[in-house]
Amino acid sequence: MRPFSIKTKLGALVVISVLITTGLSMIAVHTKTELRFITVFSMIATLLITQFVAHSLTAPLDEMNAVARSISRGDYTRRVSENRRDELGDLAHTINLMADELEAQDRQRKELVANVSHELRTPIAGLRAVLENIVDGVTQADPETMRTALKQTERLGRLVETLLDLSRLDNGVVPLRRRRFEVWPYLSGVLKEAQMVSSARGGVASDSGKHTRTDVHLHLDVHPPELTANADPERIHQVVANLIDNAVKHSPAHGRVTVKARRGPTTESLELEVLDEGPGIPESEWHRVFERFNRGAVSSPHGPGSDGGTGLGLAIARWAVDLHGGRIGVAESPKGCRIQVVLPGVPAKPQGSAGV
Repeated sequence: MRPFSIKTKLGALVVISVLITTGLSMIAVHTKTELRFITVFSMIATLLITQFVAHSLTAPLDEMNAVARSISRGDYTRRVSENRRDELGDLAHTINLMADELEAQDRQRKELVANVSHELRTPIAGLRAVLENIVDGVTQADPETMRTALKQTERLGRLVETLLDLSRLDNGVVPLRRRRFEVWPYLSGVLKEAQMVSSARGGVASDSGKHTRTDVHLHLDVHPPELTANADPERIHQVVANLIDNAVKHSPAHGRVTVKARRGPTTESLELEVLDEGPGIPESEWHRVFERFNRGAVSSPHGPGSDGGTGLGLAIARWAVDLHGGRIGVAESPKGCRIQVVLPGVPAKPQGSAGV
């Protein structure tokens, strides 16, 4: 039992009231005071003590009631004071935990909507640009162009399903569809798609802001050429595409963005690097670049024509890497920014696990 529980306080109130009445009665006997005065004094003293105890119990209840009404209206910022060591203190702590959880869920819901909008914008912009070029007669509706439009449409459908998985991220039930794939043709396709979208959208709002960067050269460096990896290709596409888009956005005019891929320390593990020639990121900001809605703190963070974007691309990249159990971070670079990604390969089977 708590030493300051409500039961203890009510019991103490009864004991104190009895002691006061008994004490005043003894005083009355020794001083020959009339009983009616003793009765009045006892009632006044008991009422004062009762009022004090009642106020100490009802005041926090009024505060909790006000906070609960605020939460019911969608205001999750208010909290109850936790300065008691009784059942009401426990209740206040529980209400604050509930408010914290509701606030976190509300924030995640808003971030989910932002993430969905962020991820859907690129394929929609690319598809729209391709179709507008066909309608305007800039390009012909040849099989290659239509395959490009079809690829964007298919990716759009996959993104709808993929981004809805963000709502289940904190529950640990997001599906991860690992498979073995060759790194060179896979990354070559990602870079080709990124270059094609950048060239085709021509000022259409993209997932990193509104910019036209056809002057930035994308370079792929994979060693050895037959390198393979074991991961979820769609999730890795999110990582590489967002890192490339971020690098292009920060690149100077006629800059160069390099994507490197190397074999990791374990079977079919993969080490990726995306390097640009932009202003780089101050070391004091390295720990914040992957936070949602963080848009950097350098003096001239964005390349020509960029509005800065929404600050979600690197956060989504980190989410996809974390889902694989990998690591992502900013590394030292003599020029520009260098983002490193390490993806674990096939988990080693424990000895003695072979079938019998």
